[in-house]
Amino acid sequence: MNDREGDPLAGLDDVDWARLEHAYGPAEDVPDLLRALASESASEREKALNELYGNIFHQGSRYEATAHAVPFLAALADDPRVQDRADIVRLLCSIAIGYDEPYLPSGVDIAEWRADVERMRTADPDEELRRIEQWVAEATDEGERRVREMRLAVYDPDQSLRHADAELGAYDAVRATVPTLRDLLGAPDPETQAAAAYTLGWFPEEAAGTLPALRSLLKPEVVPGVAANVILSAGLLDGHDLVPQLRAFLTGENALLRSAAAIALARLEVTDQEVLDVLEAAAAQPPEPSTPNIHHLYGAVRGYATITLAAVEEQAHPRLLGAMLKGLALSSGPAAFPTAEAVLQHVFGKPGTSPLPPYEDLTEPQQRAVRTLAEMGDDTWCWGNFMLILSAWKLPSKQAECRAYVGLDQDGREHVPGSP
Repeated sequence: MNDREGDPLAGLDDVDWARLEHAYGPAEDVPDLLRALASESASEREKALNELYGNIFHQGSRYEATAHAVPFLAALADDPRVQDRADIVRLLCSIAIGYDEPYLPSGVDIAEWRADVERMRTADPDEELRRIEQWVAEATDEGERRVREMRLAVYDPDQSLRHADAELGAYDAVRATVPTLRDLLGAPDPETQAAAAYTLGWFPEEAAGTLPALRSLLKPEVVPGVAANVILSAGLLDGHDLVPQLRAFLTGENALLRSAAAIALARLEVTDQEVLDVLEAAAAQPPEPSTPNIHHLYGAVRGYATITLAAVEEQAHPRLLGAMLKGLALSSGPAAFPTAEAVLQHVFGKPGTSPLPPYEDLTEPQQRAVRTLAEMGDDTWCWGNFMLILSAWKLPSKQAECRAYVGLDQDGREHVPGSP
């Protein structure tokens, strides 16, 4: 239980919210929204949660007011009288890291994050401006140059540092609530347990205290959805001592637990054939969602398995590209985004500035990857996010152009030269 003497919102009015800012200006509305999270009315709680996602966490951005809201959110999550506590924990996780895709499959590199912010704090603004101008000058085509010029036009070192400080400050505010999150592993409802287990995996500086708490939930009687989040967080926190327990799940009856164990073991650099077989199976035919489900990548086990496969050295495991491409071909819509990005990075390396060569000049793995992308359906190609991923690797970002590039017609059929 929190230490606010029975009132999770004690001290709320002591904060000068009007002085703090969120996405829409002064954060004067935040206290009432926090109070509404404790309402008996489900509609009031839902409305307040949605508004908090929109103002202190606007499309992934965090603000001056965000960190100040965290202690009250944690106290609400810790109060058994409050309903929908899992939703509050998930908001805390979003506040800490934003969206989890950039951190998977490796986890948060907090030392690098802190170093990046420190570099911004000590950087010479004029030197940074010259660096960005040089970056614009190095654009290899007109479209890329225009995008970079737009970045240059809005460059504001002071604002960039404020945003970076707000994000790291929000992360550290949630980090301070880790003891509460560990306590919530023992919550009476599996949804809150699963959300707490998921959130704890993003704080490697707290791993020494968190891993024993996670270990206590690696038991057969634990709800599978809870155990799956525990397993994945153990992997992200470098829980090498838990490898024997994680391996035991590889041969169990529950497909979700098998998949989670394989992902975690691969993260811990255990990539023997048994692990790879389970990963390949998860990429091709992922387990059905559970209640609760894993929270990583919004529950997309196929995507998580595929990006994990992509992180394994191809030279050591030549079968992996086929498994990744099979998983990609079976994905659609937003679930395909992390898989597509992982596959492209696997066959091309990091996005570069070199012009795209003719299709026949690509390597065989690159050809297979691009053709798989070209053959994906309208339910994936209709998303601008998907087109942006292809653009990053200089691939044609329009469906018809991409299909023509690989020798397919607009319906995805093999194009015969001379045919209409």
